[in-house]
Amino acid sequence: MEDRFYASWEEMDAFLTDAFAGYGVPREDAKICADVLLESDRRGIESHGCNRFKPIYIDRIKKGTLLPVTKIEILKETPTTVVMDAHDGMGMVASHKMMEMLIEKAKAYGMAGGAIRNSTHYGIAGYWTTMASKEGLIGITGTNARPSIAPTYGVENMMGTNPLTFSLPTDEEFPFCLDCATSIVQRGRIEYYAREGKPTPAGTVVSAGGEAMTDSEEILKALVDGTAALAPLGGIGDELAGYKGYGYAAVVEILSAALAGGQFMKALSGVDAEGKPSMYHLGHFFFVVDPEAFSGRETFRKIAGDICRALRASKKAPGNDRIYTAGEKEYLVWLERKEKGVPLSKSVQKDMIAVRDDLKLPTRFAFE
Repeated sequence: MEDRFYASWEEMDAFLTDAFAGYGVPREDAKICADVLLESDRRGIESHGCNRFKPIYIDRIKKGTLLPVTKIEILKETPTTVVMDAHDGMGMVASHKMMEMLIEKAKAYGMAGGAIRNSTHYGIAGYWTTMASKEGLIGITGTNARPSIAPTYGVENMMGTNPLTFSLPTDEEFPFCLDCATSIVQRGRIEYYAREGKPTPAGTVVSAGGEAMTDSEEILKALVDGTAALAPLGGIGDELAGYKGYGYAAVVEILSAALAGGQFMKALSGVDAEGKPSMYHLGHFFFVVDPEAFSGRETFRKIAGDICRALRASKKAPGNDRIYTAGEKEYLVWLERKEKGVPLSKSVQKDMIAVRDDLKLPTRFAFE
């Protein structure tokens, strides 16, 4: 039997918004932050949804490593580009503003690109690319993060899990959306395993001595003190082409930092030289392309849809009755959860109650 409670989307949206606002996030910004988190749960990406509400956002606001008011500064702008400084405010708020600007520019000029420096965690990368695909445009983004991934042949955590994400509009009910980390498993998934008391799959994390680690709580501590690292996509060494994941992680690290003139790798650890909590100073990059400037939006959507349908219709391996394309599983999760609600584990319920009580909000949760 599933040991989770399903809360209504309306209840969670209202609570998350009130809570963010209660800790100083302007209410319009709080609505954006709440929607980004809930979109993760709509897609079944629970590692980045309500699971992360308190430990990644609220706790950091309270520690002073995330500023609730986002003072966006435009450092440079051309008809097709934007460089922004988020000044350690809410990464989700800065990213929302960036995508609004780039979508408008891409519609006018065919393409647009932007980069943000001195930012913070911006939620699921697919949220930002989907903002573009909803408008019939192509969205691309990436972000660096706290060091987690070791380079091929190494054991030191040097780069973040660094997602490289694409959303491509199709003529179907959902876009082709590839949103995944450049490591085998991302830190958020390990946090989820730890919260649920589950081990991390063997072969995804390596200790400083080169051994595999599976204790999720131990891994999280080791990632912070630098005695463990995540394996890049493909795994350790060359046998399964781990150098490919390492290479893509490096591409994201470079673009996230260099386009905006921001910080990178060890400078993003969230601790200072004395081991005290400090600002994260993350970087993100974004590109938006209007297919109308190429084959045309409808032609692009039709061909993209045809490709996805052909992939799903291809010959299946024995014992498998379905092939999926990127974004399809997430769409199916949403169809299931639309009426069912937001899944909340016991640990997340406790977080919600703790935040509610800390703020003295009048909310009475349905799970109480």
